[in-house]
Amino acid sequence: MDRKGAIVFSDGSCVVGKGFGASTERTGELVFNTSMAGYQEAVTDPSYAGQILVFSYPLIGNYGVNTDDMESPRVWVEGVVVTENCVEPSHYKCSSNFSDFLQKHGIPGVSGVDTRALVCKIRDEGVKPAAIKVWDELPEPDVGKEAKEMAKKIREFSYSAQNFVEVVSPKKHEEFIPKKRDKTVVLVDCGCKKSIIENLVARNCAVVRVPYNTNSKEIMKYDPDGVMFSNGPGDPKILKDTVKCCRELFGKTFVFGVCLGNQVIGQALGGKTVKLKFGHRGGNHAVKDLETGKVYITSQNHGYAVTGVPKGKEWFVNCLDGSNEGIKCEEAMSVQFHPEAHLGPLDTQYLFEEFMKRL
Repeated sequence: MDRKGAIVFSDGSCVVGKGFGASTERTGELVFNTSMAGYQEAVTDPSYAGQILVFSYPLIGNYGVNTDDMESPRVWVEGVVVTENCVEPSHYKCSSNFSDFLQKHGIPGVSGVDTRALVCKIRDEGVKPAAIKVWDELPEPDVGKEAKEMAKKIREFSYSAQNFVEVVSPKKHEEFIPKKRDKTVVLVDCGCKKSIIENLVARNCAVVRVPYNTNSKEIMKYDPDGVMFSNGPGDPKILKDTVKCCRELFGKTFVFGVCLGNQVIGQALGGKTVKLKFGHRGGNHAVKDLETGKVYITSQNHGYAVTGVPKGKEWFVNCLDGSNEGIKCEEAMSVQFHPEAHLGPLDTQYLFEEFMKRL
């Protein structure tokens, strides 16, 4: 007997499908990702904390999961929605199927639904609070009745009001030392992906990872060649102390930002941030370098954008909606996309080399 699963909205309406993963209930912001692969990297990306992730690609789980592709030690999404969940994956590195992986981490999933319709709903109406639930096989649930109860919790949920960075950021300092040490970078971890650290270490750069609320004096005690502000979840307006720290670092050391880090640097330079209607999440987003005119295909995962970038400091823009995708000035450089590109595309990995040259 198949388990039932459902996605419920604040008005009590719901989409019913088959449940997989863990039999539990979660509430979060419903968003979508357009990537054709990289589902394991996505669900373990701390930037998805507090969100229920809809995969627009119809088949998910076909190559299973493995120990190498984790971007953090745990799953951060609140739930997963797919059209078809593959229960018999095939890949030489596969150690588990996707459903068992989610169950191990206590995350519910719903399959057998029209994800195209959900994506269209999000594109038309914007990202929205929702709940996801998977029931045990027995007793048979009264989904309509339970959906009304779940709707009350959804109406109380506000994604923008919560400091998710505080949840995902480490509590202690940690060092990653390469065999050959050329430079030292302090990484302000707002929800950093493992691949970012690996890219820095691969370039003979020692990384000192510190919590998001570390102040500038503590950072400068490490005498860094540069400081990096990482990706992360939530509304960047909440991070007032992190922005203050970034502003105080200008002129003392060179600063690099990725994704949320771009929004931190943007605010530190006097800009503001706005919430996008449905965000940019996937591996096929085109951005234009305003200095060279070149267009790159990038991996992205963000729901906010910087506005009011000081004149002459905007570096990249989104080719679809014109939103800011990067900032460059004497004190700092930052990009809204993910140059570590795990999983792909690799177009902008050169930015790590650009960062190394500025140190």
